[in-house]
Amino acid sequence: MTVPPNAPAQMPWGPPPPPVRQARNGLGIAALVTGIVGLLLGIIPFLFWLGGVLGVLSLVLGLVGHARARRGEASDKGAAVAGIVLGAVTVVVSLVWLIVIVMAVGGVADDLEKEIREHESATAAPSEPGPATPDDLPTESAPAALAFGGTHTYPDGVKVTVSTPRAYRPDEFAAGHTKGNSAFQVTITIVNGSDKAVDITTALPSVRDGAGAAAGQIFDGSGASEPFTGRLLPGKQAKGKFAFSLPANADGEMQLEVGPKVLDYEDAIWTGPTG
Repeated sequence: MTVPPNAPAQMPWGPPPPPVRQARNGLGIAALVTGIVGLLLGIIPFLFWLGGVLGVLSLVLGLVGHARARRGEASDKGAAVAGIVLGAVTVVVSLVWLIVIVMAVGGVADDLEKEIREHESATAAPSEPGPATPDDLPTESAPAALAFGGTHTYPDGVKVTVSTPRAYRPDEFAAGHTKGNSAFQVTITIVNGSDKAVDITTALPSVRDGAGAAAGQIFDGSGASEPFTGRLLPGKQAKGKFAFSLPANADGEMQLEVGPKVLDYEDAIWTGPTG
């Protein structure tokens, strides 16, 4: 068979279509998960720094994942946006905790420096002889230990009460607690019966177990330890909670020492069984 001379030439086959790109959704999901974990850690006072790191990571992952979704390379735009929002919130919460802690530490340092200067000035200046008052008389012996639940009253009217220790269950984010130890929490009440404000920020108790070893203080996200802050006005009272970790073989007894303010008040001692 002959081909007509004017017949059109047959068109060659074109190139095959490019392969369809599969959506890469890993970054958006990673941003969402990292943001959630970072926010949970960011609300814990002594783990906020870790939450801040995860918050920044969530922001970066979310931004990159969002960019991929806009180019059509991923389909998890919603997860990426949620990761960006959670990361930003976590960073803000961590910065707030950082500012609060820096201000608290700075205030304590200023108060300690002021007390040291006043003490040095009083020591250097000659004092005029005068009649001794009960407050001026030296203490010949340490104050007797109180039972838990008892109240120690200072000469100026400030009172400190330590409750009976009660068993405490730290949560999964607890710091300062060793697995296998027993945890106990006490409530400390300070009543300002004096005529001037008292800065109780440094009213931090120390605890020893039944064997005389120092016990670690517990911090978690459920209020294991809630220290005092700020100044306590005359006639007012404040409560603080403190939890401690005691070894199982020495958890039958506990000794606690605390005072309303470092340098101004001598620590009082409470002791007794934990059960």
